[in-house]
Amino acid sequence: MKPGRDISVLIDIMAALRTPGTGCPWDLEQDFSTIAPYTLEEAYEVADAIRRNDLDNLREELGDLLLQVVYHARMAEEDKLFDFADVVEGITKKMIRRHPHVFGDDDARSAGMAKGMWERIKAEEKAERKARRYALGLPEEEKGFLDDVPAAFPALVEAEKLQRRASRVGFDWGAPGPVLAKIKEEIGELEREILADGDTTLEMEDELGDVLFAVANLARHLDIDPEAALRRTNGKFRRRFAAIEAAADERRTTLEKMTLEEMEEVWQAAKGK
Repeated sequence: MKPGRDISVLIDIMAALRTPGTGCPWDLEQDFSTIAPYTLEEAYEVADAIRRNDLDNLREELGDLLLQVVYHARMAEEDKLFDFADVVEGITKKMIRRHPHVFGDDDARSAGMAKGMWERIKAEEKAERKARRYALGLPEEEKGFLDDVPAAFPALVEAEKLQRRASRVGFDWGAPGPVLAKIKEEIGELEREILADGDTTLEMEDELGDVLFAVANLARHLDIDPEAALRRTNGKFRRRFAAIEAAADERRTTLEKMTLEEMEEVWQAAKGK
C-alpha cells in the first residue's frame, strides 16, 4: 500500500489495521471508549499548533485528527452502525441546511440569515434525529437543559459553558461584583476546611472545586476565556522557570541544589522583565 492524497487511501489503511489475523494487534484491541482520549489529545494538539503559529505542524496534527475520525467510523462500520461516507453525508447535509443564505435558492440568499432561523433549523434537526432513533428502535433521548454541554470538555471549559447556558433562563448574576463576592465566600469556606481538624480531603476538594467554578463564572462576566487566561499564565510560568534553569547553568549548579530564596530572586527578576 502506498501513501496517497485521496481519503480512500486512509480509509483502506484503517481497514487493513483492523482486519483480524493480518491487522495490527493493538488497533484490533481498541474500541470507542479507548480511542476517545486520543481523539481529545489530537484536538488539543491541533489547537496548540495554531497557538504557536506552526503551520507545518498544523498540517501534521490535522492529519492525526482526521485519522481519529476515520478510526471511529471504521469501528462503527464493523458494528454495522454507519461508515465514513455516512459521516461525510451527515455533516455536509447539516452545513447546507444551516446556511440557506449561502446554499439556498435566490430568495433565501437575498434575504440573508433571518432572525430565529438558526433555532428553527436546529429544532427540525432534533425532530429528524428523534424520528430516526425511533425507526432504528433506539430509546428516545431524554435531555435536560444542560445535557447539550458535553461532560468530556475540560472541566474549566465545561464550567463556563454550563454557566453560560444557565444564564439563558436568567439563572445568573447580572454583574461581576456579586461573583467576586461569591469567590471570596468560597475561599473562606475552603480556608475553614484547610484549618479544620481531621481528614477533610474530600471536603477540601469540594470547596476548591467551588472556588474554581466561581472563578470561571467571573471570567465569563468579564468576557474573558478562562482557558486562554490560564494558558497565558502557564506560558509565563514556563518562561520564568526557564530563567531559573538558565541561572542554575550560569552558576554551574543544578535546580535541586538551588535554594528557594535563590530561585525566588531569579523568578522576580524574570517577572520584572
